[in-house]
Parts: sequence; structure tokens; C-alpha cells
Amino acid sequence: MIEPDLRVFLIAGEPSGDRLGGALLAELKRSVSVAARGVGGADMLAEGLEPLFDMADLSVMGFMDVFAALPRLLWRLGQVVRAALAFQPDAVVFIDNQVFSQMAAARLRRSGYRGAVFLFVAPSVWAWKPERARSIAPLFDEVLAVLPFEPGVMAELGGPPTTYVGHPAERLIGAGGARKDTGLVALLPGSRGGELRRHLPVFRDAVARLAGHPAITGFVMPTLPHLGARLAAQTTGWAAPVDIVTASEARRAAFAHAIAALAGVGTITLELAMMDVPMVGTYVPDWLQMRAYRRWGRPLVALPNIVLSTPLVPEIAPGEGHAARVAEAVTRLIGDAAACQAQRDGFARVRDQIVNGLPGTGRQSAAGRILARTGRRIEMAGPQEPA
Repeated sequence: MIEPDLRVFLIAGEPSGDRLGGALLAELKRSVSVAARGVGGADMLAEGLEPLFDMADLSVMGFMDVFAALPRLLWRLGQVVRAALAFQPDAVVFIDNQVFSQMAAARLRRSGYRGAVFLFVAPSVWAWKPERARSIAPLFDEVLAVLPFEPGVMAELGGPPTTYVGHPAERLIGAGGARKDTGLVALLPGSRGGELRRHLPVFRDAVARLAGHPAITGFVMPTLPHLGARLAAQTTGWAAPVDIVTASEARRAAFAHAIAALAGVGTITLELAMMDVPMVGTYVPDWLQMRAYRRWGRPLVALPNIVLSTPLVPEIAPGEGHAARVAEAVTRLIGDAAACQAQRDGFARVRDQIVNGLPGTGRQSAAGRILARTGRRIEMAGPQEPA
């Protein structure tokens, strides 16, 4: 058997991380031969990842969900560390999934692993617990950040070396279609079990209030294929029909015909900004998350707002009359051409930062950083700084 140029162990716990991991493996394979093992989904498997177990075992969100899944997560934690040590990789890449990634990285270091350890997606130290930046510095040789301001923040807070490597949402630029006066409302309640459980009742009640609006021609819920049947069942009987679309072409068409979107805050808000789709954001955290959100001073949570440090996208927080306030915000947005244009102007600024990075911390290649840290100085597109 021919020994590969690079042995890499990757761990992702949700679809967004799987997409990052798949793109990373594809980019690495364009420069070197790669043997990959770890945890991922369809995108990473398509690029040759040898899986340990189903990625869904690591997919949890919210303090209460983590507590409920703790025995399983601890079991998988030990399995991941043992498998990584046995594989003897040149690099280990933890993709988001912050609590699990940090626990696994700490155990991996204690077990004597001396290769390069990366964290792909920075923790949100700019939003809460900034002391986390310094606490993870011994765990990771480098953080690959997907938001352009994060390298500067991590440097200020004493975190690990951090490089901006772009965001996968960039692929969606231009997919939203032209400005329109009537159209669909895209409903995006999230993909994790906890998110759906908490968000769907609010979305249902908001749809009941929006049904019959003269500018709204219908409601569509673009989602992942494995969620299609579940969401079709859970939206049956709503005040207006909701078209559940899972095929990639149907999802793109839904956004192209959307007059606006109602989205659970998360990565989807940045994707909507890339597609130039006006939106209202909302969220229903579990009670511990809500307590923390209040304690941290109710920070901005929609990614376009965070990137620009301004409340560009309405963020409707939980509380009395939640669904009514959500519906009212959507109604105001689609009825106010100036408000829609203001969002679109802001989205253009967001897109510029995502594509180019910020002065002094411009965008680099994720694969290039891994090759540099592991001594594989292969010619890559774009500038690469020394490791």
C-alpha cells in the first residue's frame, strides 16, 4: 500500500460542519494524497472519510440537550480520542461542535498527541465568555475562522493563532433573485431536534397571522432530505399550506422566489444575506440559554448583525406575544421597500467582508494552513503565511 502524503483525522457533529469538512478534504486532495478518518456526514464520506460512527450522535444544541445526551457524548469522546491516537494522523481537525471539540482536544493532548490540532470555526468569544479564548490556546495550534473579524478578536483576547479562511455561505451569492413585491415567505426553523421542537410552534402561530396577506403567495420550508417527512407531518393542519422542499434545485428555487424569510438565528441568516433575501430572525433558546443570553446583555445573535455590529436584521426574542411580534416584523418588512433595500445594502457589505476578509487579516486557504502546519509546503492558490 502506498503511504499517503497526509493523514488527517476530522470530527464534525452537524451538517454545516460536514460541509466544511467535505470542502476541506476536496481542497487538500487537489494538492496531496490524503487518508482521512473520523466523524462526518455525506459530504465528508463522499471525499473518502472512513467513518467511526454516525455524525448524528454528536449533533446536540442547547445546555439541556447536552445534559440529556451526556452519557452518549462521553462514550463517543473516549472513542474519538482512542481512534485518533491509533490512526496517528499528521493533523486533527475539530469542526465546530465547541464543547465536544474542546474536551476531545484536551484529552488528546493529555494522551501525548504531538501533531497539529486545528479548530475549524472559532468559538463565539466575541459574544460571551471572552476568557475562553485564552483557555483554549494550549489546545489548538491554530483556529480556522469563518467570520472575518475573528482573527483580530482572538489576538486581542490571547487566543490561539487564528486565520480567516472564508465561509461556505459564499457559494450562495446571487442565488436569491431580484427584488419583488409579491412572493413566498421562506420558513427556516433550524435542523437540530431541539431547535425544531422549540421553534415550530412559534412559526405555526406566525403563519396563522400571516396567511392571507396580499403580498404573500405561499409558504415554503427548505430543509434537509432526512427532515422532509418529519416536517411535512408536523406542518400538516397549519393555517396555510407549507411546501416542504428538500431537493437542492427546489431549495434554490424557493429562495429565488422568496419575498422574505423567517429564520431561526444561526448560519442560515448569513446564507440568506449571501442570497440577498430580506429576513426576520427569531429564536427560542432553552431556559438555561435564555438565562445566559440575558446575563450577557442580550447580544446580537443574527450573523449579518454580528459581522456589521449593527441590528440590520430584526431579532425577535422570546417573551409575551412572541408569534405576534414575529408576524408583525415580517409584515413591516415586506410592506416597506426602504427597509428591504436597507437590508440589501447591508448584505452587500457583509458579502464583501466574507469574500475578502478585513484589512490586515485577509482571507487564506484552510487547506493551505493545514499543509503549512504539517510541513507540506505545497503550492496553493492565494497567499500563505509561515506556520
